[in-house]
Amino acid sequence: MSRPSSAMPFQDTPADTAAYANYKVIRRNGGVVAFEPNKIAVAMTKAFLAVEGGTGAASARVRDVVARLTEQVVQALLRRQPGGGTVHIEDIQDQVELALMRGGEHEVARAYVLYREARARERAEAAKLQPSEAPVLRMVLPNGQQVPLDQARLRTVVEEACANLGDAVSVSTILDATLRNLYDGVPEEEVFKSAILSARTLIERDPAYAYATARLLLDHIRREVLGEAVTHAEMTARYPEYFADYIKAGIEYELIDPKLGQFDLDVLGAALKPERDLNFQYLGLQILYDRYFIHKDERRIELPQAFWMRVAMGLAVNEIDREARAIEFYEVLSSFDFVSSTPTLFNAGTLRPQLSSCFLTTVSDDLDGIYDAIKENALLSKFSGGLGNDWTPVRALGAYIKGTNGKSQGVVPFLKVVNDTAVAVNQGGKRKGAVCAYLETWHLDIEEFLELRKNTGDDRRRTHDMNTANWIPDLFMERVMQNGEWTLFTPNEVPELHDLYGPAFREAYERYERMADEGLIKRFKRVSAVGLWRKMLTMLFETGHPWITFKDPCNLRSPQQHAGVVHSSNLCTEITLNTSDKETAVCNLGSINLVAHVDEDGINLDKLARTCRVAMRMLDNVIDINYYAINKARNSNLKHRPVGLGIMGFQDALLKLRIPYASDEAVEFADYSQEAVSYYAILGSSELARERGAYASYQGSLWSQGILPQDSIELLARARGDYLEIDRSSRLDWSQVREHIKAYGMRNSNCLAIAPTATISNIVGVSQSIEPTYQNLYVKSNLSGEFTVLNDYLVEDLKARGLWDEVMVHDLKYFDGSVMPIDRIPADLKPLYATAFEVDPKWLIEAAARRQKWIDQAQSLNLYFAQPSGKKLDETYQLAWLRGLKTTYYLRSLGATAAEKSTVNASTLNAVQAAPAEPAPKVCSILDPDCEACQ
Repeated sequence: MSRPSSAMPFQDTPADTAAYANYKVIRRNGGVVAFEPNKIAVAMTKAFLAVEGGTGAASARVRDVVARLTEQVVQALLRRQPGGGTVHIEDIQDQVELALMRGGEHEVARAYVLYREARARERAEAAKLQPSEAPVLRMVLPNGQQVPLDQARLRTVVEEACANLGDAVSVSTILDATLRNLYDGVPEEEVFKSAILSARTLIERDPAYAYATARLLLDHIRREVLGEAVTHAEMTARYPEYFADYIKAGIEYELIDPKLGQFDLDVLGAALKPERDLNFQYLGLQILYDRYFIHKDERRIELPQAFWMRVAMGLAVNEIDREARAIEFYEVLSSFDFVSSTPTLFNAGTLRPQLSSCFLTTVSDDLDGIYDAIKENALLSKFSGGLGNDWTPVRALGAYIKGTNGKSQGVVPFLKVVNDTAVAVNQGGKRKGAVCAYLETWHLDIEEFLELRKNTGDDRRRTHDMNTANWIPDLFMERVMQNGEWTLFTPNEVPELHDLYGPAFREAYERYERMADEGLIKRFKRVSAVGLWRKMLTMLFETGHPWITFKDPCNLRSPQQHAGVVHSSNLCTEITLNTSDKETAVCNLGSINLVAHVDEDGINLDKLARTCRVAMRMLDNVIDINYYAINKARNSNLKHRPVGLGIMGFQDALLKLRIPYASDEAVEFADYSQEAVSYYAILGSSELARERGAYASYQGSLWSQGILPQDSIELLARARGDYLEIDRSSRLDWSQVREHIKAYGMRNSNCLAIAPTATISNIVGVSQSIEPTYQNLYVKSNLSGEFTVLNDYLVEDLKARGLWDEVMVHDLKYFDGSVMPIDRIPADLKPLYATAFEVDPKWLIEAAARRQKWIDQAQSLNLYFAQPSGKKLDETYQLAWLRGLKTTYYLRSLGATAAEKSTVNASTLNAVQAAPAEPAPKVCSILDPDCEACQ
């Protein structure tokens, strides 16, 4: 949308008019008119002029303010229905009130509220004198026929959506809002779409509306898939017969692997559980509908339980008793106990089963190797893979090239090509192409590498769309601690450093430094270690990149030290696997829903053991079923068979157990829960080895030496000396696991990694990964649109104390989902519902450190800073290193999109008063020695 002209309150351009062509406004009399933003601006301008007058500077100010606020109103309305639709005039006026309040125009807002109330009274009086009949509504069927609106059918659909959700949801409220947004001649499809949108706006009132909205969407999906209206009650009979037809149609359309047609479809259809369709919340089901369900010519052919079974069948296709295994896999998926990663959900059971999540590559120092790596990126990204590239071997800017007797242009120009490739190859429109480039801290191009994401400078040497990460050796961190010097080299002159870590790296690095002093190395640069560290943190704060990851703990604790070197992590910093110019590492991911394994007694170990065992089998099956776009990935994956079992719903588990995130109890729970997951995952892999054999490169691994992840801490401690502070306690008896591995080995070289779970956690309706609560009420944006997310644990607590009402909703919106400034919230609840930016990042580090001792790979660990300072960043990232963390992920600071503060009831608009504005904190240069905030 173009910005409004300052000459008019809001001037529609032809482009704008076209953009609004799919939007209509329903007037109070039921009439339908075009959506014209300029009318909003005119009404708002009149309100301003009535309060402030219209001459001189006041008039100029009004034009600017009205233009800005009108755009806010229009954007808020369009976000609700990105594909077009109708909006009632009252909804528009609600948004105008909200924009005026949020803009600090309280007097104008008050006048506008009073005007609306006066007009409402006038209309009510007029209606008494001359009652009007309710308008007759007709809807247009797909064949063009007009029939009376079937309000009985509409009521039945809404009642079914609200069934068993208690008094929290109101059938009449949804119906009234739906009918208000209908008009004579409305297409049949828009009738039920209106019901979904009407229910969706009520989610902020109560989380139960998220389930009601999902069920209304489910009705729409059933009509699209089955070709007729079918109630949920009828699906018990319909699902089995539909399922066989669906598999046959999918094969005929060349969307589903013909091998799935060889299953006993009657047995599998009978195993489907229609009642689990009701477990979705709106956000999760909408994501599945938009991005995951198989479709033909934009028409979905897949219902939710068929989707889960299709994935299960795809993972069981090579099993001997494949029906039994498919049902076993279906049970853990459809119950939300475990969910495979997005590529597996996309592609399992299809003709191109690219099921792996992550690929790690090493780029060799020649043009063939560089462009082969870029080609590999494109092929892997095409089929839904996230990429991590190790660029350290590529010689630095100015380094000598013997073949041309010239000088190298360094790493940066090639990264620009990588960036543009990621944009061009976007995984068929399902996911944005994504890649992360890693560079070691001793590389002579490191300083320019740090600036790749800056918005200033030569844009030809910037990569605005890709991620970057520092691959930091322990020796550099020691030099930072000691305020020492650091030497930068070009890799073609120090070829050993790339493949060395620990004491061997130290010995070689110091030898190269001596050679530089003696003039035996031509290109090098001496810098202050602290100065380079400051620049790393400054760029991380200013641009979000490069991320901070640590080379030595990734290698010293790797089970596969005998088979190669870990040269980088992946796109999300949780995978730590060996790579070389001959091997592209692959990892297959899935996540345990932790909260589903927690009851009033804590973690249900029996259930967790069962889920982990099934999950490890599913992940191991991926390796053999998987489509590999390049041979280097296939050979590596079949040789080492790494998988990454993670967790999600950690914050939900804490809330269920009444444990604040910022507490010693949460750190202890992080320790115990990860120990339990790791125990059963590792045991599950060893049990698979008993059945299927150990992985090919098992001999010589840490596993084969009896060294488990928690034991490998000692290897890091020997190399680090005093620079390691890790708790090594344990609760479970690991003797059974050790004996099993000794007898049968391991099926998988790596078993554990905690991924971000950004999408799959939304699908099942739990908190992401190991993340703290982002906000207790906010609007989430993704490829499926914008969705209100409400913390249902908080709502239940407030209901129990009689505090959940419309004023509380307004308060949460106003304070961006924070309970801290709300006086009515009891003091004992505030620590429990502290949001991510209200939890000191040290608690995230401490919890992650406890998990890391049990994990053979790493964790996607975001760090949140409400008011970042150089000193705070320095302390936090040094703490991460001292606690033995392998990687960190995003640094997040305040400034994320707040909740759309839509008005619930005009009469309570003024229940939330504006807080006095606080001056913005001064942002200093990170670790500026002359800045008081940094000292």
